[in-house]
Formats: sequence, C-alpha cells, structure tokens
Amino acid sequence: MQIHRAKPKLLIVTSLTLALNACSISDWYNGYYAERAAIIKDQKDSHAYYEAESPQMKALRKQNDAYCTELASKPENRESRTGYPNGVFNEGMYNRCMEERGTPPYGIYASMQAEKRRAERRARGEIVPENQ
Repeated sequence: MQIHRAKPKLLIVTSLTLALNACSISDWYNGYYAERAAIIKDQKDSHAYYEAESPQMKALRKQNDAYCTELASKPENRESRTGYPNGVFNEGMYNRCMEERGTPPYGIYASMQAEKRRAERRARGEIVPENQ
C-alpha cells in the first residue's frame, strides 16, 4: 500500500521540479546560448576576414602590427589605470595606427562597414537623421 502512495508523491515532486526548471531554460537560451552563438559567429567572421587577405597584405599587416604594438606599448603612450602603476597597453592608439597604415583590425573594419551600411540606408531615406 505504501508503494501506491509514493508514486503520486513522486509524480507531484517531479512535476514541480520540471515546472520550476522550465523557467531557467529560457534564461539559459537567451543568456548563455545567445552570447555563445554571437561570440562564435564573430570569431568565424574575424577568421574569414584575415584569411581573405592576399600574401602581400598579410606581410604588411605583420609589419604594421610589430610597429604599432611597439608604439602603443611605450611607457609614455601607456594608459594610466587604477591598480596598474606602469599603465596598460594603449589599444586605441594601436587601432588608430593600424587603420592609418592601411591594415585595420577586424573590429575596426566591421564598424567601418556598419557605418557604410547606415550611410547607404540614410541616402535611400530608410533612416531619418536624428538632428532634423
């Protein structure tokens, strides 16, 4: 007889557990999974961007990277931050240097392409400028 009482209790406990865990599934999907998928997509796009370059451009990028890294790492160009007495690498200077020398990093290239798309949409009248 006790076996018969245990089955409904087990069923109720299992049902409640599944119902409460269903809420966290959406949190997992919208948080962890979506973020992970975005990171993977960005890594694939970045890899494709660098692999599509010609050998001459890869050599120029390597040369520019060495120069810009040295420039941004110099003590006088380091950014001061709390907790870092010697400062940190000046990433803004590095990105600007690479862009000016004709080999922008993928992040800068992607933002340039997004700005071009916004300008084209503005020209077609799909986006109304904010200052009007």
